[in-house]
Amino acid sequence: MTYENLEIAVNDGVGVIWMNRPEVRNAFNDAMITELTRAFQAVDADPGVRAVVLAGRGPAFCAGADLNWMKKMAGYSVEENRADALGLATMMNTVYMMKKPTIARVHGPAFAGGMGLVAACDIAVAAEAAEFCLSEVKLGLAAATIGPYVLAAIGERQARRYFLTAERFSAAEAMRIGLVHNVVPTNELDACVDALLAHLLAASPAAIAASKELIRSVAHGAIDPEMIADTAARIAAARASTDGKEGIRAFLEKRKPAWTRTH
Repeated sequence: MTYENLEIAVNDGVGVIWMNRPEVRNAFNDAMITELTRAFQAVDADPGVRAVVLAGRGPAFCAGADLNWMKKMAGYSVEENRADALGLATMMNTVYMMKKPTIARVHGPAFAGGMGLVAACDIAVAAEAAEFCLSEVKLGLAAATIGPYVLAAIGERQARRYFLTAERFSAAEAMRIGLVHNVVPTNELDACVDALLAHLLAASPAAIAASKELIRSVAHGAIDPEMIADTAARIAAARASTDGKEGIRAFLEKRKPAWTRTH
C-alpha cells in the first residue's frame, strides 16, 4: 500500500512508522486514521518486523484532530459521527492489540488523540521538550475513544485531573504519572529508543506476543482460582513451546537462542 500521510521504513527487524503531516503538526484526519490502521496491521503481519516505533515528522508528535476534519464533523449527523469515531477507536485498538512490541518516540507535543497513541503503545520515550494535553473538554467534548488507553496508563486519579482541566503538562509530569517510561534530552532520544529496541530484539517474538496477551488478560482481573489456573496453563504452554525449549537450551549452553518467527 502507498501512504500519503505516513512514511514506513523497515531495517534490521524494526519497522518505523513516521506520521508525516508536519504542516498540520501530524494532526489526524480520516485519511491518516485509515493509513495508520493499515500500517500497523501490515507491520504486525510482516515476518521481517520484530518491533515497531511510532514517530512524527516536524515540530510535533501529534496535535490531535485536524481543524478541517473537525469542521467537517460539525456538520455530521449522530450516525455519521458514530461511524467516524469508530474509525479512530479501531485505529487505537489496532495499536493496542499489536502482537509485536511498540515504542512511541515522542519528540514534541502530543495532544488529545496524539496522547492516546502514546498510551496505546507498549513503551513511550519522550524528549524533555515534549508536552502533553487532553484538550477535549475545552472543545465541549470528552476523551472517549482514547480514554481506555490513557486510563490504563495513568490511572483513574490522574485522569480525574487531566481529563477535566485540559491543562498542558510536561514530559517530566508525564513520566511521574505513568504515561511515558523515559524522559531524555532531544539529542539522546534515538539512543534511548535504540537501547530499548536492543532488549526487545533479543527476546523471543512468540514470548513477547504471549506476554502482551497475558498483560491484557490479567491486568484488571481478580486473583481467583480461575486466574491461577489460567496463568499456570499459560506457563505450561510456554515451557512446552519451541521457543521455550530453545530458550532454556540456549541458556544452559551459554549461547544466543535461535527464535522462531511469529508469522
